[in-house]
Amino acid sequence: MIVPSFPVDEKEVTFTAIRSQGAGGQNVNKVSSAIHLRFDIRASSLPPEIQERLLALHDQRITRDGVVVMKAQAHRSQEKNREDALRRLQELVDSVAVLPRVRRPTRPTRGSQKRRLESKATRGLIKAARGKVVE
Repeated sequence: MIVPSFPVDEKEVTFTAIRSQGAGGQNVNKVSSAIHLRFDIRASSLPPEIQERLLALHDQRITRDGVVVMKAQAHRSQEKNREDALRRLQELVDSVAVLPRVRRPTRPTRGSQKRRLESKATRGLIKAARGKVVE
């Protein structure tokens, strides 16, 4: 297991138990096993640069107010759904923790430029030969 570089503090996360959707018989109607997770990015203890990158994400789980909202209902147990929601939140934070590599623009080599121009000239000759034959 990879240790997260910026762990999310569980005290900053709000969990709400709600009823799951879908099939499941009587269990779905009686038990509130799904978890609704809310995490305020601006009020968190994450470093400011991580907060900015999270807020800049165009993710449908992040509201305009900067609150991450996730729903976990894959498991029958409330505890497993809670762990699943927390794991997914940590994955979201970890995804912005790694800086993307800076792209350094490269220039084409002289050989590749020469090959490109030769192929263009050859192609032009082929196309020029397609014209009507003049007698």
